[in-house]
Amino acid sequence: MNAIEISNLTKYYGKSRGITDLSLTVKEGEFFGFIGPNGAGKSTTIRTLLGLISPDSGSAQVLGMDIRTSREAILSRVGYLPSEAVFYTGTKVKDILKLSADLRKQDCSEEAAILCDRLQLNPSRKVSELSFGNRKKVGIVCALQHSPDLLILDEPTSGLDPLMQREFFNLLEERNRQGTTIFISSHILTEIQHNCSRAAIIREGRIITCDSVETLSRTNVKRVTVCGRMHIEESDTIRNVEAVTGTVSFLYSGDIKQLLSMLNKEDITDLSISNPDLEEIFMHYYE
Repeated sequence: MNAIEISNLTKYYGKSRGITDLSLTVKEGEFFGFIGPNGAGKSTTIRTLLGLISPDSGSAQVLGMDIRTSREAILSRVGYLPSEAVFYTGTKVKDILKLSADLRKQDCSEEAAILCDRLQLNPSRKVSELSFGNRKKVGIVCALQHSPDLLILDEPTSGLDPLMQREFFNLLEERNRQGTTIFISSHILTEIQHNCSRAAIIREGRIITCDSVETLSRTNVKRVTVCGRMHIEESDTIRNVEAVTGTVSFLYSGDIKQLLSMLNKEDITDLSISNPDLEEIFMHYYE
């Protein structure tokens, strides 16, 4: 069974585009990345999957259940972290965690205590006293404490310092090894490259590519760095030209023989050709 299965899902906000004919499959047990800049449709996709907003057309199943008819059953088995978690300001952290557990009719006190300790979150403090990063930790504990079958995390690391980000991904890796499916939306591409096995790139409400992170990183696009005296212009095969004194770097997607023939006419002293990182590949797809 697939953990998430989306077919031609469409959502508009009046005349404004949300997502259009979006189709995507996430297998059970995957650590899946959902990549795109702000406004691409990531949050709209997630909120539609969770039944928080209704689609205009198309269909989707989460853990084998239809999003239109099984909203409560889906939410009972999913841990969700929104990009911006908002809580009652006068409430203590421990009361919010208990409320979240009570809504699922579970006693999560033991797991909540473990998570608070690992994330260095004081459950006795009031939410109004917390920084943005610590409020994000409250949302993380709410999402994880009931040991859900599927975690859906929307821009989860914003506000967390680097040490907490590392511990957060350690938690996710542990849950994934135990069988939890993880669907993480992010515009921080290094997070996807270092943690996900497969990823989809969304642009203007549509999926433009979906493959393993390894395959996405093995694209025929190369990062070329040339030293010497030369003049390199952008073209269909040459993009993202960056020039400093004596060095030019660019992304190249054409025939290597043609590249070498072109460079042979220039006065170069050194040359390196390497695979770009996922961020550069992402920009290549968007352009």
